[in-house]
Amino acid sequence: MAATHIRFDWAIKKQLRDKANYVVLEGFISELLGEVITIESILESESNRGTQDNKLNRVDILALNSAGELLLVEVQNSSENDYFQRMLFGVSTLITEYLDKGEPYSKVKKVYSINIVYFPLGQGQDYIYQGKLDFIGRHIQDRLEPSNLQKELFKIEQVYQIFPEYYILRVKQFNDVTRNSLDEWIYFLKNSEIKEDFQARGLAQAKENLRIESLPNTEKAAYQKYLEDKRYEISML
Repeated sequence: MAATHIRFDWAIKKQLRDKANYVVLEGFISELLGEVITIESILESESNRGTQDNKLNRVDILALNSAGELLLVEVQNSSENDYFQRMLFGVSTLITEYLDKGEPYSKVKKVYSINIVYFPLGQGQDYIYQGKLDFIGRHIQDRLEPSNLQKELFKIEQVYQIFPEYYILRVKQFNDVTRNSLDEWIYFLKNSEIKEDFQARGLAQAKENLRIESLPNTEKAAYQKYLEDKRYEISML
């Protein structure tokens, strides 16, 4: 069946930067992180400024989570062998971009790096991977925890809550069987199709706002060219 909706990696550089469509991104990120996310604004980092490189499909989002914290969320897609290093560089760049000169380190923002990949990244059987940093003792295997003062100051329970967290969505590994609302999003990311019975946050709005048939003719032509370029990239891997 031909895809009925715009690919998400195209939409995040186009339609989803419109404030009216924030609800779509909010729904996706909320389902992934397991908490209600409210987007305050789309950040203009170096990666979001105009580029002709179709590989650089990345959008940085300044979000307000249910605890009232500001989060930098990164959604990106690229066919690159050094993609893991790219993820690390992207997060490091975000941290330095949004810490003003002279500000204390306590102002460093939590970063969630959400990576949607349409190519074989690494080796593994799952389609959703999460990475976070913990400090484990070399000798007695205990976990290093924040002090009571640090817990109070930074509103955390564990040290990993300060450090960046990474999500990798290997959508081509998904078998199209939807077991929960997050799987409904993965199905859409893989197939650019939203089934009638899908109930995940944000998908109702995506179903209406991201239809291919709703694109103006000029943008529809550009989108079709983009799809051709992506097919060529895949054939060269």
